[in-house]
Amino acid sequence: MRIMFVGDSMTIGATGDFTWRYRMWQHLNATCAGAYRIVGPRHTLHDPADGTAASTAYADPGFPAEARRHLAGWGEGWLHMAPLIGDAVHGHRADTLLVSLGLIDLGFYTNAEQTAENVRQFVARARQAAPHLRAVLMPVIPNVRASADPAFGTECVRFNELLAKAVADLSTPASPLLLASEPEGWETGRATYDGTHPSEHGEHLLAGAFAQAMHQAWGVGGPYRAEVVSGAAVPTG
Repeated sequence: MRIMFVGDSMTIGATGDFTWRYRMWQHLNATCAGAYRIVGPRHTLHDPADGTAASTAYADPGFPAEARRHLAGWGEGWLHMAPLIGDAVHGHRADTLLVSLGLIDLGFYTNAEQTAENVRQFVARARQAAPHLRAVLMPVIPNVRASADPAFGTECVRFNELLAKAVADLSTPASPLLLASEPEGWETGRATYDGTHPSEHGEHLLAGAFAQAMHQAWGVGGPYRAEVVSGAAVPTG
């Protein structure tokens, strides 16, 4: 199993973060019976000091280089990742994608319908590179802007409906797609440090939502237990 994390600022993380990718790596180490690798063309964090993606200052310096791999970027969404995913999947031989995108698209670039079309293009290009690829897709989760701006909140709800339809339309036995559930217990005041980006508690909730989808649908790993990973927060259940 060759896993690639695909996402925006919530996935790449910033200087000093553990990241939910780190939590997932620890979870897989603790529960995954089969061999796996984390793959991708990038490995760094966003550096708020200069606005680049050049930081290597993870909260745990022992997070090994080979497990830091990803395809995530601060300010990048479905619009940006759809043109990149084919080469990334082919070049790194990814067969499993864990994807968290959409907030940036809806906030700055595309409406719900346009964003959903980019989801479909993303899946098509990924499958051109790996016809039997499987993926877990996270809906846009609650954030401070959606709470404060009703029009934006409505657009997020509409996109999540279209994302669910895309997953249902496009999933096949040979290339299954899963729609992850919104992380259980996600409250922006506790799960984020600024209304959007995950706190340590939020990192566990995000990793737990992906882990639950993979375990329930594909038998990968086991139930997510925050107490088995370092810097543990309250278990997700």
